[in-house]
Order: sequence, then structure tokens, then C-alpha cells
Amino acid sequence: MTRWASTVVSRRWWILLLAVAAVLASGVWGTGVFAKLGSGGYTDPGSESAEVARIVEANLGPQTPDIIVIYTAPEGRTLDDIGPEVTADLEQFAAEVPTYKINSYWTADAMTKQQMVSEDRTKASAAVTVDPDAGITVAAFDGLLPKLEVDGIDTEFAGNSVVGVAFNNRLQQDLVVAEAIALPITLVLLVFLFGGVVAAAVPVFVGLLSIFSALATLRVLTLFTDVNSFAINVASLLGLGLAIDYGLFVVGRFREELESGADAAEATRRTVLTAGRTVLFSGLLLVCAFSGMLVFPQDVIKSLGFGAMAAVASAAMLSLTAVPALLAILGPRINAWSWRKGAAQRSEARARRFWGSVVTWVMRRPVAISAGIVAGLLVLAAPLLSASLGEVTYTALPEDDPARIATDTLTQKFPTTGNGATLILRGTDGNAPTAADGAAVAQTAGEVEGIGAATVVASGNELVAVRAVYSEGVTTNDQSAAVDGLRAITPPEGTELLVGGGQATVDDGNAAIMHWMPVMIAIMVGSTLVLLFLAFGSVVLPIKAVAMAGLSLAATFGVLTWIFELGHGASLLGVSPAPLEATFVVLILAVVFGLSTDYEVFLMSRMVEAHAAGATTEEAVRFGTERTGRIVTAAALLLVVVTGAFTISGLSIMRFLGVGMIVALLVDATVVRMLLVPSLVKLMGEANWWAPAWMKKVHAKVGLGH
Repeated sequence: MTRWASTVVSRRWWILLLAVAAVLASGVWGTGVFAKLGSGGYTDPGSESAEVARIVEANLGPQTPDIIVIYTAPEGRTLDDIGPEVTADLEQFAAEVPTYKINSYWTADAMTKQQMVSEDRTKASAAVTVDPDAGITVAAFDGLLPKLEVDGIDTEFAGNSVVGVAFNNRLQQDLVVAEAIALPITLVLLVFLFGGVVAAAVPVFVGLLSIFSALATLRVLTLFTDVNSFAINVASLLGLGLAIDYGLFVVGRFREELESGADAAEATRRTVLTAGRTVLFSGLLLVCAFSGMLVFPQDVIKSLGFGAMAAVASAAMLSLTAVPALLAILGPRINAWSWRKGAAQRSEARARRFWGSVVTWVMRRPVAISAGIVAGLLVLAAPLLSASLGEVTYTALPEDDPARIATDTLTQKFPTTGNGATLILRGTDGNAPTAADGAAVAQTAGEVEGIGAATVVASGNELVAVRAVYSEGVTTNDQSAAVDGLRAITPPEGTELLVGGGQATVDDGNAAIMHWMPVMIAIMVGSTLVLLFLAFGSVVLPIKAVAMAGLSLAATFGVLTWIFELGHGASLLGVSPAPLEATFVVLILAVVFGLSTDYEVFLMSRMVEAHAAGATTEEAVRFGTERTGRIVTAAALLLVVVTGAFTISGLSIMRFLGVGMIVALLVDATVVRMLLVPSLVKLMGEANWWAPAWMKKVHAKVGLGH
């Protein structure tokens, strides 16, 4: 770091220009990532349901239509009247677009025909399956829908691919709106916090560059793996938020060094060696936290992890290159364009007096404060005992979204959506199951509670496929119970039975998340303990940091469960109570844990710095809180603005993410960091800095220093 600090000072113009040019060039190329994003990845590829899906597609072809078109007969006309027009349009579509299969009310067999007409016989549907090898991208998919419209006939579009594209479009719109709202508010807040326009503009400038850099990283990832569209929003949210946080921390330290009498070059060098080292360490800590998301088998979670890691890496690297180079160029002009001379210094002095008085008050009654806060956080966490995991469904779209309206029409006005489970019976001894074996399994499946009917739909290639349709009106929990019942069926001798389908896929995915979550937590906790020890040379401080992060997480998920699953205040947010979406539970877990330990690093780094210089524990607590209280709370406030902008999203899952982040930041950066941590450090006294002698020797040799 010493050599890099000197390089930044001596070659500041080159470093700034190269960093900005590289990021802008890669960012322009990275904007092409929007056309390469997917909307899937929620399936555990190693699960039983995924195996069933592969068998069905290999032997029977794609079974789930991409587009379900709902045609409504105009006033005075019947479905039979509009049949020739619709059929001609569907044939024209098949001639223009590579299509695997089209089945409609007007061409289906008698049994299927009854499933494709509404109960009032004013609406009929057509199921369109696009050729899987056609190479039609998400960006091009919207262009297919107008081809299925018929003049004079009201047309709606549902189906998995339609809903997925609707999600993707909403996410892109939300990204633009959120940043358009967050950036101006953030700039105004920074001007107020820094007391000047120039100092405020630096973090925002780096935040924009960070978003560009993250886009380029995600586009590179699309060359090797599927990247879910949610990764863009995560990368944008974290990239902007962390870049502003880091910029706030670095600029604040630079101004502190200038006030101590250092010139621009020396102030920059000291800033890189202190705040820069902390930022580098913070970035490493967050990357390790998010790397735990890569253990899950679902591509969507991996892509969210990649997006988060890309954002962190971008924010940290820019804060170590472009920011210090720019500060070295600006020097004392960092305080320019202030509404009043000395405003920044007076503001900082007031903040130090305020936080000094707060921490003094806290250290006078550490037992009462720590006990009260822990009890309060546990109360907030109590609803977590009632939490359950769910899935992302079309109901996460806004109520006025055409894809949601069409899907509601399909589920409410048609006799059945055909929703059910698929059973595959195959031989285990090299012999194919017989027709009698298939009939016996179908009969037994039809008797399972929650199953309305089960029939053999195909046989051959040494397997038998059975379709079991759920009873009308069954709930999600009933469907899960039915899947368990189907999997409990004892297959005929010499065969094995596999159960798949929509609900089975969801259940298998959630089971995989619950299986791998302890591994993710172990990676996060283990890497945090090791890295914090290498940074601070203490065993106690890392354990305390992990415990504080755990409390913040418990309180956050308790509040989320209370609102989003138990329904208290859900109507105010415009969401329907439902189980917590498993993928975003994993994401919030990683983000909150990472940010919690991140703020711990900001606070404790100054305490450790003071203690290493000879201060007592109480003096170190006061010094660290005075110097970072404003930075940590301001960083959290700014990140609340950035993440809060996503709560206006029409997607309930983005509101879930936004509310979760707001709750976590408010709890962690104020109550936990500024009140609970100082009280606990005071209570533990010199024990804070303890480590066995052999570990002290390890730290002396390989520690990250401070």
C-alpha cells in the first residue's frame, strides 16, 4: 500500500484518466448485457424434479408453452365465429417464427378443448411453444406478441416466458427510475454533509463509474454462465451505494489530514494508507461474504452473488484509484463551492461533539444500554419463528401489468390451468416398465389427497409418463403435501418413480436452499473471523462483530416476516402477504451480513488505531465513535436513499429487498454500531484486544496491519 500511495500521488493525472477511460469504455460495451439477461435459474439442476424435466423434454419435447394467448369473442360473435381468423393468424405466426408446437381451442382434441375455454365460453386460449433452438432472446421476445394479435379481437398474453419478460422489462424500468430519484437526493445530502459541492460530487462521480464497471463485469459473465436480470439491479444498488459509502469515508479522511496541516500530496498518501487500506479490507470482506452465494446450485442465486461481487470490486477499486488521484489533484479545493467559509469544519466539529456526548452517555451505563438493545432486537426478531419460504410468482408483478392480468384471467375464468405433477416410471434392471405398471401408478397417484385425476400420457423408450392434475382449489401447501404423497408411492418391482412439475420444482429448490444455507453462513462467518483477526489482531473483536451481525439479521428478518408474510402493513406497501421468497432471503442475508461487518470495520478500525497509539479502551471507544459516527450514519442514510428508491418498484420482491435493506441499515448503523458496540467494548475492557500468544505471533507476521 505504501508504494501504491506514492504512485497515486506522483502519477495522479495518468491514473485518473486511465481509470475513467477504462471504466467508460467497458461500461458502454457492458450496456449490451441487457439483451443477454435471463429470467430463469430458480431450478436446482441436481434435483429429482429437474431430472424429470430433462427426461420429459428429451422424450416428449417441451411441455410448457412459452406463450398462452387468450382470445375474447367480441360482442355479438361467438368463439366459433372468430375461429377461422385466429387459426389463420396462428398459422401465419408458425410460418414466420420457428415454432415447436401450437395448440389451440379450435384445433385441440375433445378433452384438451374443454381446458382451453373459459367457463362462460367467451374466451378461448392457444398455447404456443417456440422452438428451443431458435435463439430468440429476451430482448426480441416482445416483438413476437404483436404477431399473435387479431384485428377486432381482444387478445391477452400469459405464460412463463411472457411473465419472465415482463419481470425483465420492469427491472430495467425500475433501475432507471430508482437511479433518477436516488442520485439527485444523494447529491443534495452529500452537499449538506460535506458542506460543499465539490466534496459531495466526488462520491457520486465514483458511484456512476462503479455502475458502468459492474455492467461490464456482468456482460463478461454472460459469456460463461446464465445471468438473471435481477443481478443488474443488485449490482446497481450495491455499486452506487458502496461507492458513495467508500467515497464518503475516503474524502472524510482526506479532509481530516488536510486539517492536520498536511499538503495535498501527503494528505493523499496518508489517506490511502489509512482509509484506503480500510476500503480494501472492507471490499475483501464483502467479496468473501457474497462468495458464499456461489455454493447454491441455482443459477439465479449465483448470478446475484456475481452481481454483488462485481459491484463491491468495482466500488473498492475505483475508491483506491480514481478517488485518491482526484483528491491529489484537487487538494484544498476539495472544500470549494461551499455556501459559507469553514462550514465543513464547523459541521465536523459539531458532529464530533454530538457523538462524543452520545458515547460518553453510553459508557456511563453500558449494562443497561446493551441489555435493553439486545432485548429490543430479540423482540423484533420474534416473528421470524413463523417464517416460511416461498417462490417468485406472477403476483410479484404490479396489479395493472398486462402479463399479471392475463394470468389472473387464465387462473380465475378457465376451468383448469392443467397445473399438476409429472411422474416418470422407469426400469432399474434394464427392462422397461409395462403398461400395467404405468396404469397401477396412475391409479395410486389419483388416490393421493390433493390430486384430482392421474392418467398415463406417454410410454416408450423404457419409461412411462403419468400426469397427475391437482384438485380444484388446492393451496400451495396442499400441492406440496400432494407432491410428498406422490413421492411416497411404492413403485412396481424393478422400477423407480420420479416426481416433477411446478410445485415439485419449487419445493426442491427451497430444500436445496435450506441444505446449502448453513454452508453459506459458515463461509461468511469463517472468512469474517479470519479477516478481522488479521486486521485487528484480536480474537474477541471478530466474534463480537459476527454476533452483532447476527442480531441485525435476526431483527431484519423478523420485521420482514411481520410485514410480508404475516401481513401487518402489507397493504400500505401494495403487496399481498406470502411466504418469504427464498432467493431474496439468501441475497438479503449476504448483503446485511456484509454491510454489518463493513460498518464494524469502519468503526473498529479507528478504535484499534487509537488503542495501538496508547489510548485506553474507553479513550479508544470515544475516539473511534467521534471520528466515525458521522461517517457510518451518513453512509447508512445515503444507502437507505439508494435502496429506498427500489421500494417504489412495481415488483413486490424489489419492495421486499428495499424494505429489508432500509430496516437493516437503520438498525445496524445507528442502534447497533453507535450504541450497542460502544457499550459492549466498554464492558469487555482490555479483553477486547486479547488473543493467545501464538495467534499474536501469527498476526505480527501475516496480519493486514492498520
